[in-house]
Amino acid sequence: MSQYENLMARDGHKFSVYIAKPSAKALGAVIIVQEIFGLTPWVLRTADSYAANGYLCVAPALFDRVRRNLVLGYSPPEMEQAMGYRKQIDTAKAVLDIGAAAAMARHAGKIAVIGFCWGGMLAWTAASELRLGAAVSYYGAGIPKLLPKVPTCPTLLHSGDQDKSIPPADIDQIRAAFPRAVYYVYPTGHAFANDDRPDHYDAEAAALARSRTDAFLVQHIG
Repeated sequence: MSQYENLMARDGHKFSVYIAKPSAKALGAVIIVQEIFGLTPWVLRTADSYAANGYLCVAPALFDRVRRNLVLGYSPPEMEQAMGYRKQIDTAKAVLDIGAAAAMARHAGKIAVIGFCWGGMLAWTAASELRLGAAVSYYGAGIPKLLPKVPTCPTLLHSGDQDKSIPPADIDQIRAAFPRAVYYVYPTGHAFANDDRPDHYDAEAAALARSRTDAFLVQHIG
């Protein structure tokens, strides 16, 4: 079962969240943090898939900070738009929204945050500032700029060795600053988990990363 609800962040900002509920008692909660395109059909399907695994899933609409109900496609003009909107949202404000989503889900048990691209960077930030049980970052471009800030919970990072937005040198830098995280690098590029982007999607890497994420959640969330 899924639905949209409205939440309020600590600074008074009201925003929408997509909530996907498991069919039985939740094993815990998962906050899904979007890419730079809004709450796309792929983000919603991803939330639904974790709910099917038994977790209460919440996906905050981070673009509501600048324009409500904004969902973009993957064409070059929309990519340019997405980058423009993303630059208007301060990281600290986005973390407030993630924190509000986590607060409303805390009744379900331990909480993990899973983010993709921009969301992968935000997952790292949230894991360093919020009380979370685990964090998973998929190709989180920009993480080196956040150092020496590191997560305070178990953290898993997925990246591709052909990803120019977070190249192997960046992963080496992150690993040196935070060696206790779990790191997986795949022979692929950026956005390899998104099957709505056939020019980026890598089915084998996506399936392997998902299986590893699932096992990580079982270990740390329930």
